[in-house]
Amino acid sequence: MAVISFNPTRMKHSTAQSHKPINPFTSLSKPTKISFHSFKFATESPNKTLNFQKFNSVSESSVSLPMEAESVDEEDDPTAELSYLEPETDPESISDWELDFCSRPILDIRGKKIWELVVCDNTLSLQYTKYFPNNVINSITLKDAILSICDELGVPLPDKIRYFRSQMQTIISKSCRELGIKPIPSKRCLSLLLWLQERYETVYMRHPGFQKGSKPLLTLDNPFPMELPENLYGEKWAFVQLPFSAVQEEVSSLETRFAFGASLDLDLLGIEFDDKTLIPGLAVATSRAKPLAAWMNGLDVCSMEADIDRACLILSVGISTRYVYATYKKTPVTTSEAEAWEATKKACGGLHFLAIQGDLDSDDCVGFWLLLDLPPPPV
Repeated sequence: MAVISFNPTRMKHSTAQSHKPINPFTSLSKPTKISFHSFKFATESPNKTLNFQKFNSVSESSVSLPMEAESVDEEDDPTAELSYLEPETDPESISDWELDFCSRPILDIRGKKIWELVVCDNTLSLQYTKYFPNNVINSITLKDAILSICDELGVPLPDKIRYFRSQMQTIISKSCRELGIKPIPSKRCLSLLLWLQERYETVYMRHPGFQKGSKPLLTLDNPFPMELPENLYGEKWAFVQLPFSAVQEEVSSLETRFAFGASLDLDLLGIEFDDKTLIPGLAVATSRAKPLAAWMNGLDVCSMEADIDRACLILSVGISTRYVYATYKKTPVTTSEAEAWEATKKACGGLHFLAIQGDLDSDDCVGFWLLLDLPPPPV
């Protein structure tokens, strides 16, 4: 099973390796009849020009694991704070930050949990950490800290700040708005989430005040899924998969084709699969593909999950919103297919995609979202 972690050889964004243009899809053989709410699944699939591969089990996908993170120098001080800007980075180019402001499993001399502010951009060109006692946690403290980051590192105030804890929404939103920054609740803070995982293992666990077994004070929400809004409905859908090289090609063409969607920095995330590794995804077809893709593009699409028990697909967007995206008749065949899809996603470290098309015979996608299903951080 692949474990996604930072690529230890790269801590800043670099140009992705180019790939020879290829037809990225192969034909989808006869799919199982599965309903998409009140609509029907595609019932025929003769030699399609949109060559999504038929979904196979995890055993048919060859997964190359990313490199292990380099060991941390034991002489590093786990109590030290960090204020870093990549020397080669233009400060004006960093317009979006990712931020976490939460308690850590560390006690101070009063026996109270220490709070920590962790800030980065999505390429980790900017990295900042600062500890706080628990009796100064408010919007004023956070606003002053944001201004301090700008002063210390010589960077302008960001246009946007993403954060993933719903419990901190009031404090973060108030601080941001007073500074003219747009706060964005989002679980697509992938660089931040992976950095927190790394800090837990290399910093917090080595801190003299570390409390083993301490549970996070502010856990992530996982609410019961709601009914899908009418404007997000499609007509047909299918479990599909693409070779990793085709996924890279589709992502790299998002900007050139001006298509709807979102990508991930695969290099920074340490995702180094073989080109032929099959990545699981969901293909959605509808006659109103462009409007649907536009509506989806206005959401912060995070992940897609097959809920085996409820026989449905769950779409996660924003910070804590979950929708029943599609349902299907629960049979041994459909259950097996959903289980295999989830197993393949897990084997790929949570990497998967959502594609929206005019119909399942189309030769391109109107929208393409590369998604990563990460476990919550341990803090």
